[in-house]
Amino acid sequence: MKRFAALLDGLLHAPARNAKLRLIQDYLGQTPDPARGYALAALTGGLNFNEAKPKAIRDLAAARVDPVLLDLSYDYVGDLAETVALIWPAQSEADPPSLTDVVSTLQTASRREVPRYLEGWLDQLDATGRWALLKLITGGLRVGVSARLARTALAQWGNQPVEEVEELWHDMTPPYAALFAWLGSGADRPSSAGGLGFRPLMLAHPLEEPEQAALDPTQFRAEWKWDGIRVQMVSRPEGRRLFSRTGDDVSHVFPDVLAAMDFDAVLDGELLVRKPDGNIGSFNDLQQRLNRKNPPAGLVQSHPAFVRLYDMLFDGGEDLRTLPFDTRRARLEAWHARRHNSLFDLSEQLPVGSWDTLAALRRGAAADREGLMLKRFDSPYVAGRPKGLWFKWKRDPKTVDAVLMYAQRGHGKRSSFYSDFTFGCWRPDGHGGQELVPVGKAYFGFTDEELGQLDRWVRNHTTNRFGPVREVEQSLVLEVAFEGIQQSTRHKSGIALRFPRIARIRWDKPAAEADLIETLQKLIASGG
Repeated sequence: MKRFAALLDGLLHAPARNAKLRLIQDYLGQTPDPARGYALAALTGGLNFNEAKPKAIRDLAAARVDPVLLDLSYDYVGDLAETVALIWPAQSEADPPSLTDVVSTLQTASRREVPRYLEGWLDQLDATGRWALLKLITGGLRVGVSARLARTALAQWGNQPVEEVEELWHDMTPPYAALFAWLGSGADRPSSAGGLGFRPLMLAHPLEEPEQAALDPTQFRAEWKWDGIRVQMVSRPEGRRLFSRTGDDVSHVFPDVLAAMDFDAVLDGELLVRKPDGNIGSFNDLQQRLNRKNPPAGLVQSHPAFVRLYDMLFDGGEDLRTLPFDTRRARLEAWHARRHNSLFDLSEQLPVGSWDTLAALRRGAAADREGLMLKRFDSPYVAGRPKGLWFKWKRDPKTVDAVLMYAQRGHGKRSSFYSDFTFGCWRPDGHGGQELVPVGKAYFGFTDEELGQLDRWVRNHTTNRFGPVREVEQSLVLEVAFEGIQQSTRHKSGIALRFPRIARIRWDKPAAEADLIETLQKLIASGG
């Protein structure tokens, strides 16, 4: 555990992406199997200890220290693992457990046995080791490393393209012995033929004016850019899987889609929900179904999902990715014509003609569309974001002037800054005055210099604290840009913003002149 704890501590404080990559690669090179595989699984969310619950951790800590002191400390720190790691009165001088011992024990221990093992380990570890142990158990490492970054580090360590690792990843299980044998010991590459793994998606570049002027629009095919989530459907004789754009397996979230995947193909598309009137639901409607381990049957019925198909990567066992887009599209259309399944339809091909034609389509895009996708007619399906082949031409973002209300500490290289900002707009308070109501949260859009300015402002204008969150004076206006807006019963304001980000800090604008909730409601009524 000591080496794993040092890795997590280093990643937490590493200032940049390349530094994090080096830390992971050094760990992989210096750590034997199976420990390095279990560490990689922890970084990518591949470990799950069903019998180890946060309540057991809190109960153990409450038995060792004053419960009131524990509550006060937890309220101030805001993180259970960090609080218990710091407050735990260690007593044992025995050798600390290894990462392999911890993982193998937790995988077989019953819920009744877990507290006994956990208490012994906490006694044997120092504060950093206790923190790493508790983060491992609770599953939320929050050290500024995404699953994609961890797999990138693994690929670079093994001198292989990350796309090769991505394609094999979901056919492997911790501690990934076959992967490490290939990447580190020169063994043959594991086979992915016929597998249920994720194929990294082809992504688009934003279309900028200078680049647009050099492009011939007749060389591209145009489609709507839909406001859903990009998915990859992998259905083979061995089984079925539904992946998000980052390679996360979301099959359990959409059992209705999975049940309809009775084919032998790998398809790329946009997952959307359909409203009772047959129209496409908003992203907020789709969110009702996201991040649910076991969606209730009533929700599946009231928010039915379907996939709007973009591309075909495999037709049976045939890999189509090297073929031109037009050829793949023809294969997809022929495949779809044979199936007649209401849960899968085709993305519409739009008339191109000229830039003026496309600009008019973009301007008139309905609220359920983010703009246009432009795909070169002869482009192969290339993993990643290759230049010059696919472009996204989004509608111009909307903006609102809102007042900063709360700020929360960031993670990773932002862990020393207040970088997550909750903002609100005004509405009548029922007593002749106005009150601020939160309408969104943003954590990007600003420069590093602006982040420093915001952080200093938050520290100097704090009026209350709630663990890691600070309430601030209601005096700083932020110009917030967003892609879409809709009604939401999940938010106090009744409004949800799509992709909010801070466009400008309005140091010059009085808070009283920020926008009203009524202004946003009118925007919704007008179609967003």
